[in-house]
Amino acid sequence: MFMSHKACYHRHRWLVFTQNIHKTAYSLIPITPPVYYSNQKLNELWKSGRANDARYLFDEMPERDEFTWNTMIAGYANSGKVIDAHKLFDETPKRSSITWSSLISGYCKLGNEHESMRLFYEMQCEGYNPSQFTLGSILRMCSANGLLSRGEQVHGYAIKTQFGANVFVMTGLVDMYAQCRRVSEAEYLFKMMSYGKNNVTWTAMITGYSRNQDQLGAIECFRDMRAEGIEANQYTFPSVLTACGEIMAFRFGVQVHSCIVKGGFAANVFVGSALVDMYARCRSLDDARIVLESMVVEDVVSWNSMIVGCVRQGFKWDALDLFKKMHTKNMKIDDFTYPSVLNCFASLNDAKSLKSSKSVHSMAVKSGFAGRILVSNALVDMYAKRGDLLCAFEVFSNMEEKDVVSWTSLITGYTHNGAHEQALKFFCKMRISGIKPDQIVTASILSSCAELTVLDLGQQVHADFIKSGLLSSLSVDNSLVTMYTSCGCIEDANKVFASMDVKNVISWTALIMGYAKNGLSKESLVFYDEMIRSGIKPDFIIFIGLLFACSHAGLVDQARQYFDSMVNFYHITPGQDHYACMIDLLGRSGRIDEAVDLLNSMVVEPDATVWKALLSACRLHGKTELAEKAANTLFELEPQDAVPYIMLSNLYSSTGQWEDAARIRRLMKSRGVNKEPGYSWMEINGKVYSFMSEDRSHEKSDLIYLKIDEVMKLIREAGYVPDVNFALHNIDEEGKALGLAYHSEKLAVAFGLLELPHGLPVRIYKNLRVCGDCHTAMKFISSVYGRVIILRDSNRFHHFKQGVCSCGDYW
Repeated sequence: MFMSHKACYHRHRWLVFTQNIHKTAYSLIPITPPVYYSNQKLNELWKSGRANDARYLFDEMPERDEFTWNTMIAGYANSGKVIDAHKLFDETPKRSSITWSSLISGYCKLGNEHESMRLFYEMQCEGYNPSQFTLGSILRMCSANGLLSRGEQVHGYAIKTQFGANVFVMTGLVDMYAQCRRVSEAEYLFKMMSYGKNNVTWTAMITGYSRNQDQLGAIECFRDMRAEGIEANQYTFPSVLTACGEIMAFRFGVQVHSCIVKGGFAANVFVGSALVDMYARCRSLDDARIVLESMVVEDVVSWNSMIVGCVRQGFKWDALDLFKKMHTKNMKIDDFTYPSVLNCFASLNDAKSLKSSKSVHSMAVKSGFAGRILVSNALVDMYAKRGDLLCAFEVFSNMEEKDVVSWTSLITGYTHNGAHEQALKFFCKMRISGIKPDQIVTASILSSCAELTVLDLGQQVHADFIKSGLLSSLSVDNSLVTMYTSCGCIEDANKVFASMDVKNVISWTALIMGYAKNGLSKESLVFYDEMIRSGIKPDFIIFIGLLFACSHAGLVDQARQYFDSMVNFYHITPGQDHYACMIDLLGRSGRIDEAVDLLNSMVVEPDATVWKALLSACRLHGKTELAEKAANTLFELEPQDAVPYIMLSNLYSSTGQWEDAARIRRLMKSRGVNKEPGYSWMEINGKVYSFMSEDRSHEKSDLIYLKIDEVMKLIREAGYVPDVNFALHNIDEEGKALGLAYHSEKLAVAFGLLELPHGLPVRIYKNLRVCGDCHTAMKFISSVYGRVIILRDSNRFHHFKQGVCSCGDYW
């Protein structure tokens, strides 16, 4: 089809017009250089973690701009490759504040304080101003590593450079102070922020309260955050849930759970784990189990929290069932799971639990976790508490790294199992290895010192604890009171007790029992009255101490009042020890019939302790027939115990029934019952010396026996007369008197007089009760030589001073 001339003209004009329009449009659109696309691709590679590809692209780029260099430096820094980042930083042709901040951020993430701060100062020296992100990186490093002084320097810089009003920087400062345990400063800055607080700021403050044990502050802060209309997130909820769990704020925790569900965070694994832990700590295991079972992702932290909750509430077999389910589900059991499970076995002593504990130990070995210090410590603790000290020591010996918990678990295990000498040896080794003791091991080793009456070491431990700067604890103070009273240092025990800010019923019991054992029974009862006035409610144990005090002071009426108040007012069912004290008191007071009536009316079956108390009273008052009945009962209850045989034989000997005494000794021998030999010991300059009656094995025995002869001569001149009734051998009077002179405690006191300076007391310990003759002799020796003699027998302390004993001759 042909166009007309006019149509062709218009067609030509249209083409020219459109070409001009396109030229104009092209001139308005800038042409994107190739480096832009390369930078985009470079950024994507770093975000996907493809560092090698990013480096290859960087090396192949024909041209690079400032963004290219900053992207590469930031990529290396954020991935922890700060050496590569620093190398590029040195090569970059043009630096900016972003370049410096990227490198500083990398060093901060690695916790390299020195290099981070060096670059921070160098950046300013070269004229570049740090941004809010630079300060934020440094503050995060200070928070993570507890660098308070560095954080304070950054704070000062922020104030000088007007960053003090920046929300990002202020949030970092709040978090830094809170993590460095300066909550008051964090709280001050938080309250100074009149506007701009976001959920990050609130979360930092809530977390700060929670981690610094101000759980109520964390809960109140969360409440205020909600009142301000700020929504919590997955980082906020765990902190406030932890606070609820710590103080068992169950109702508030349920309300937080409601907020979690409404906010859509219930599926978050960290929030779910915190919920399980909160319910478990609040003793609501059913709710904890519901949350655990509803979690989409099975998280080992949640299961660990559930196991710990079961252990805390005594549901040990439930905890073990959860552990089995974890193993069945092939969940990743970690070094936090094993300690909780091993803790279950620590208090289970049946055959089933023993086999299971060995299996868990084997699992830990096979999985490679047995070498982790947390698991190894739990194994040592478990075996020690079960009384298997050999396995505990074997695990301990194989540990490559040992901390104070490792040593504490072992030493405490030996102490609790009565191996006090070994406990002291391990404590000394711990100190030699450079490990500083904490409150727990200090309390434990003081208990061993008390049991062994090792005063010198106990005083050294006390001094070492004071020098350590550790805050004293109730357990340490209680152990100190016990140690000093057990070593006869009643004044030192009283000083420790008076200095205690907090006292519980154990503190009062230790002091009351200590005073009673040191012959100050009436004073101990005064302390009981003080305890009642202070609001402390007496328990089962303290009444044993009270009745013991009455028993050793002959306070029959007062003992009856205490016994009645225990039963009728405090509704405490008497135990064997209570009855033993009452029967001992009645028996020694000569009220044998009343003692028998009480024994027959006991609400519990009388054990060997009760019958021994009655037998002792019979021996004292010569009640042969009743003594025989008590002894025969004891022969059945404890056939291998030598005490009833010895007591009955001594009763026969004291009444001149030598044939009956010999018969009992033959019976004892035929039954294979061995008598514990009587001996005395004392500690001088850190060395323990022991003595037995008529013993001449001591290296200075010649001097000791010469001193004995001198002592006996002087006290005879002062009025001492040997009481041959305590010589239990059928020999002449002179032989009996000579035998009495060489009793173990008399040999010990002679050695003490030879070795100790005049001003020091002579401290003697005896494994059996002191005989009446030695007791009388000690009074005369203290008077003639002007020495304080402290003698502890198997029952109590005797403080001899100026011819008088603290027991009032009633023991």
